[in-house]
This record gives sequence, C-alpha cells and structure tokens, in this order.
Amino acid sequence: MESFDLIVIGGGGAAREAATRAVTDHEASVVVIERERWGGSCANVACKPTKQLVAAAGMLKDLRAAGADLGIRTNGIDFSLAALKQRKDWLIGSQEDWRQRYADLFTAIDGEAVFVDAHTVAVGSHELSSERIVVATGSRTFVPPIPGLENAPWVDNIGLLEVTEVPESLLVMGGGAVGLEFAQAFARFGSRVTLVEGAERIAARSDADAAAELTAALRDEGVDVVTSTFVTSFDRDGAAALATLSPRDGSPDRTVRADLVLVAAGRRPNVEDLALDRAGVDSAPAGIVVDDRMRTNVEGIWSVGDVVAAPQFTPIGAEQAQVAVEDMFGDGARRIDYAILPNAIFTDPELASVGLTDEEARTQGFETETSSYPAREILRSYYTLPRDATPRGLVKIVYERGSRRLLGVHALVKGGAELVQGYALALRLGVTVDDIADTFYAFPTVGEAVHYTAEAALAGAAVAR
Repeated sequence: MESFDLIVIGGGGAAREAATRAVTDHEASVVVIERERWGGSCANVACKPTKQLVAAAGMLKDLRAAGADLGIRTNGIDFSLAALKQRKDWLIGSQEDWRQRYADLFTAIDGEAVFVDAHTVAVGSHELSSERIVVATGSRTFVPPIPGLENAPWVDNIGLLEVTEVPESLLVMGGGAVGLEFAQAFARFGSRVTLVEGAERIAARSDADAAAELTAALRDEGVDVVTSTFVTSFDRDGAAALATLSPRDGSPDRTVRADLVLVAAGRRPNVEDLALDRAGVDSAPAGIVVDDRMRTNVEGIWSVGDVVAAPQFTPIGAEQAQVAVEDMFGDGARRIDYAILPNAIFTDPELASVGLTDEEARTQGFETETSSYPAREILRSYYTLPRDATPRGLVKIVYERGSRRLLGVHALVKGGAELVQGYALALRLGVTVDDIADTFYAFPTVGEAVHYTAEAALAGAAVAR
C-alpha cells in the first residue's frame, strides 16, 4: 500500500486545482486518479469546445447577415462542420498531452477509484492511503426515462461535438446553457431546430425580462422555442425520431420529427461507483453534501467541483478546491461563498448576470426597484448588424429602494459576460445606483448602458416593486 499526503479522485479542473495548490503551496505528495478524461469536462467536452462552436456560428451569421452591407466581399460562404471539428480537436489537445500535464506534477494513475474505508482507496488491486482525500469526480448528462428514447438517434453535448455533418433537423431537450448554446449554433449552421423546455421559460434562473428577450432573439433566427412542454415519448421514422410533445396545460400533443436529438435536461453527480458508503460519506441527488469549507460529514474527506451539491461552474470548482486545500493544510479560515456569482450563457446576445434578480431579492425580503435600458439604444450594437436590423436585448439593474444599494446586474447584449464581471466587486463593496450614475464611462461601448440605466433610475424611470 502506498501512502500520500493527499489523494485526489478525479482528473478534472477542480481536481487539478486542488492537487496543484497542495503541491506548490504546501509541498505535499499527491496522487490523482482519473478513470476516463484527463483535464475534465470543461476543457475537453464542455466549456472550451462548445465556445469554439459558438464563436464559429457567430462569425458565420455575421458574415452572412451583414458582410456585404459592411463592404466585405465573400463571393459566397461555405461551411464545413467536419473542418470545425478538426479545429475543436486541435484546441482541446490530446489525452496523452493532458495526462502528461498531471504526471509532470503529481503521481497520475489511470483507473476507477473505489473507497475501501475513510482513509483508503483502491484502484484495481492497488491500494492507496492518506489522511486527506478529495472527491472531484464531476457530473454527467442526466438521461430522462422517456419511453422510446433508447431507440432514438440521441446524443448529449459530448456526442454532438463529434458530429461532422449538420443534421437537417435537431430537437433540443432543455432550455439551460447547454441547450440554448447548441440550439442557436446549429440553427446558424443550417439545422431546423426545435427547443423544448418543461419550465415556463428558458434559462429559468435568469432575469425574466432578459430571458424573454433571448426567446425572441432565438425565434428571430428560426429556432422553434417551445416552453411549458415535456417530451413524453419517442418513435422511429426510419433513421429519424418522432418526438411527442405534451404541453403542461393539457393542450393537444404535437409531434416533431428530428434527425438528431440533443439531451440537455440537466446533470447528475458521478458518485455511484465510488462506494461512498464504505467511507460513510453522505450524498444527495444533487451531489455530495459539504459545508462551507468543502468538508464532507467524514473527517479527512473533502469534495469539490461538479460532484458537489452546489453551483456547477468552472471558477466555482477552482475556488472550492482552494478552500478545501487551505482547510486541510492551512488554518481553515477560508470559506466558500456563493452570494455574488457572475454567470453567463454564451448565446448571441449573451445572457449574463451577477447578483440577485428582482424576484430573488423580494423573496429575501428586500424592497426593490429596477431600471432597464434597451439594446436598441446602444450605438455599439449596430456596428456589425445589417442596416435594417434592430438588436434584441437589454441591460437591467436591481437595487434596494431605501439605500439605493445595487443588488444585481442583468444583461442580454453582445459581450454581456464581460460586462457583468466588474460588478461582482461593485456588489461586494456595496455601491449604489447613484455611484454608477456619477461615474464616467468609455464611449462607444456596450458597458455604457449600465450608466444609462442608473441615470434612468435617478430620473425616476425605475419600476417600483
């Protein structure tokens, strides 16, 4: 049996951050165990390659829609999904290269890790021991138990990234980040796309007004956005799928034919094969249960990343890893705090936010006001649009009525993800809408819209709640 200062189960981004911090900051001996994909989902099959497709789709749309209007002579635009896949494969790199990055810093072991007890892990017949173990096994696509799905031509985000021919029709199940980004990208590549969401609106955790604007923008591009509806069964029509769509209100079902189905209806934590019961670690359907120091209920075992019952974002996983390592090797004073979390869905326009929505703020007991500024009034928005087009989108702020303290910033604009970044710090420092209105801004920018929104609040144009 080999002993280490730290055992890390999983080889993704959060695992890499934990192992790196333990080695570089605390000179620990670390072993990392990975069963499938060195580098994890974000680098290989999620964030990085998906945004490559989104970028290509955006460029394709801009050239087709406004290229000639901007004086760009293309003499026809051809698109090859196979060529884009080659670019994607180059971008993410090989598994050999990814594994070497780990092996250069830690002991790297390929295989399935299983708990023997709270301080022992087995990989095949090889047993490893440590007083400190981090579980960072990530998550996977949730496949809903829909009759007939097993016989339908379906893929998840991983499978769709391997497709080399644009499907004539694509059914997207799920109106979250994965479903929305792929739906728009493949619509721009040429697919006829239907997106089905069971909730009343897409991007259910986002600002309602911004989500409504995004729905309109997608429909402008030909995406059939169907909300308050469930896919209840599948049949085959040759090589294609026939999906039955059942509205929540009991309206008549409809049938949609699709050459390919994308399942993007949520995630599930990778916990089943760990034998957590042997170590006594508690988990829930949403993931392993941890406290604000990333400790599980078992002393000496921490958990980080998408396997945890917490928001699933790459920067969150890195922060969790840092907190866990400081707890196990340092003074344990650092805590994780999800109160101010910038996030974005990389559609076009980008749906981005930081802080509370109006609904969330009122639920927490705040008396709120809001102010909005439409994207059609932002000069920067017109530089890459055809002259007869009007941009969809808005910038919206939520603030406390009495103190006028900023509570949230929400945007559906090009570059929205960049726009909200700095306001995470602003929220933490307690800035007011008056502070924003009194601050200079660069012109012409998308970000100036936040200033105009604050000015509107000062002028009494806010909507009281």
